Amino acid sequence: MDLLNFEVVADYWHVFLRGLGITVLLTLSTMVLATVLAIPVALARMSEYRLIRWPANVFVEFMRATPLILQLIYIYYVLPTAGIKLDPITAAITGLTLHYGAYLSEVFRGGIQSIPKGQTEAAFALGLSYWLAFRKVVLPQAFRAVLPTLGNYLISLFKDTSLASVVTVQELMFSGQIIAARNFQYFTVYTVTAILYFSVCYPSGQVVRKLEDRMRRGWVSTRPEDAGVDRARA
Repeated sequence: MDLLNFEVVADYWHVFLRGLGITVLLTLSTMVLATVLAIPVALARMSEYRLIRWPANVFVEFMRATPLILQLIYIYYVLPTAGIKLDPITAAITGLTLHYGAYLSEVFRGGIQSIPKGQTEAAFALGLSYWLAFRKVVLPQAFRAVLPTLGNYLISLFKDTSLASVVTVQELMFSGQIIAARNFQYFTVYTVTAILYFSVCYPSGQVVRKLEDRMRRGWVSTRPEDAGVDRARA
């Protein structure tokens, strides 16, 4: 008997693809929202004011010190007891966003701090305000610095969406579990599931590497210490 049952694949291909689509949706939505959350949290952690820095520190340390699966369970099963009820997709995106937002805030904090202070001082000398200097000079260079790390987190996030099954989201992994429970074709179902994860993660990793190389080559003819200020002036 063949281990790989193609009849199962033919019968349930639409379920696999639907689960993959939900996984991609969770990944892209979370990455965008987590990035939007991470930047202000990173700035708050760098603030000289304790009232701004302390809550951001508590948030980041709490999210990093507790498991993602516990955070998802808490949001979906515990918060309703306090009158906060979210549907499965919203609960999953919220939990993933908070978790990855905390980690990405550290990534952006390191990227921002890696930019020489002379960049900001030069921007001020050109008459740019603090926020304009940050947006035009510091942030673009920080994005370049953290791009490889962001790519790695994106791939990790794609795999971590499998934990959304604990809040009944029928993403790729949960879809595979449902199919396997119906026909007991575990080898076929989980092999196909693994192939689908690999078919997304591996090309994504290659794209990130090529993008990183292309951006690095684009900076060869421009001195890094002058690039941000020149773009801001333009």
